Amino acid sequence: MTRSCKGMLDLQLFGAGEVVHGTQAFVNVNAPANSKEYVATPGSESGLSAEMKTFYDKTLIELSGPSLVFDQFGQKRPIPQNGGKTIEFRKFSSLPKALTPITEGVTPTGSKLTVVPVTTTVDQYGDYVELTDMIELTSVDPIVVEATKQLADQAGRTIDTVVRNQIIGGTNVYYCPKVSADGKETEVTSRSDLGADAKLRVKDVFKAAAILKAMNAPSIDGSYVAVIHPYVAYDLMQDAEGQWLDIQKYTDPATVLQGEIGTLGGVRFVQTTEAKVYHDGSLGSAKELTVTAYTDSASDGTCTSGIATESRVTVSESVTDALVGRDIYYTNTSGKVFATIVGVNTSSKYIYLDAPLSGITYASGDKLISANCGKDGAAVFATMFLGANAYGTTDIGGGGIEHIVKQKGYGNDPLNQRSSVGWKATKAAARLVEEYMLRVESGSSFNGSSIETN
Repeated sequence: MTRSCKGMLDLQLFGAGEVVHGTQAFVNVNAPANSKEYVATPGSESGLSAEMKTFYDKTLIELSGPSLVFDQFGQKRPIPQNGGKTIEFRKFSSLPKALTPITEGVTPTGSKLTVVPVTTTVDQYGDYVELTDMIELTSVDPIVVEATKQLADQAGRTIDTVVRNQIIGGTNVYYCPKVSADGKETEVTSRSDLGADAKLRVKDVFKAAAILKAMNAPSIDGSYVAVIHPYVAYDLMQDAEGQWLDIQKYTDPATVLQGEIGTLGGVRFVQTTEAKVYHDGSLGSAKELTVTAYTDSASDGTCTSGIATESRVTVSESVTDALVGRDIYYTNTSGKVFATIVGVNTSSKYIYLDAPLSGITYASGDKLISANCGKDGAAVFATMFLGANAYGTTDIGGGGIEHIVKQKGYGNDPLNQRSSVGWKATKAAARLVEEYMLRVESGSSFNGSSIETN
């Protein structure tokens, strides 16, 4: 039985009436008897020849490609071989202007190229699906191919999210202003004030591009790139009208980026449902936490993060370790202060914050509110505007991703009932030049309860 993988590759699997012995479960039935594709290696991990393993690895990489939107713009580095888990990216400092006139016949001093290393740690990610002998025998579709398609999509989305989560943590952010029905603009200074009336508009795109240009951010093939959510893209295209250039009107369609939908103001827009959405307005089992006590400096050693001294808030609700890493704001009549939860003590109901809540006059009954959403729980969408070499990523080739097939009879499977198909990837990403990237946060006309945090 032959099925095509998106028109690119044909994989052949055994049919329901064929008997396959030993550890070899998936074979090319048209291969000659002495073919390496047909003969399993006794006791091998997967029963696949080196040629077939390479073939499946390439298939996984090609099928995961459409999901790799953020990954495509990073400075690529190979997976380090025999060098531990640390990988080093490099960023180069700009040279100063050479304004001193050259003296005839005298060689000037010259400049030195400054290279700044940025190191990070690589991690592994992966998953697998287990197949039974009955599924293999009775399935109409070639089961390994179908499983590989699903796993490739999962792998691509996972890898791309690792990259996305690194770059959205950049220090440069622009909040789209609120616009009333009569066109009046109101500046927004925090995510918690964004709502459906703070959409991304044409003038915001031009402003974002101007910010990158002012920082001398290099372009990517002549333009900046913005990674945008479909809901935000809809709002922007409605506002842009005739200024929007759709990809169907490109003079050179061969240069279209993965996921690209059009160009506006010297910025090429790449659309993905994996663009960051902040919409989690809950803090554990509650929408907000009620404060009962607060101290600016707590060094009692009870913080689960291991930080010795930080702000400590006692709350009346139950808390769990799941709150660590959540952004909150503390508000009362004195104002609003943002912080991040760095640890908890579940028995004492302590919340530890990364910074003192300076400027706040504490009172029992005040609230800690999630900052991972907009006004009144509205979804907030992050559009990343990028210049070249803003961040680095590891390459998925050269051992970055691996397709793994375990044949029936491997491990604790005395009756040859189970096999599995899986993937494993080694990945890391690091921000290199903060000034070359800008996170633009906005609301959207799509702001229903069906939107989920991603």
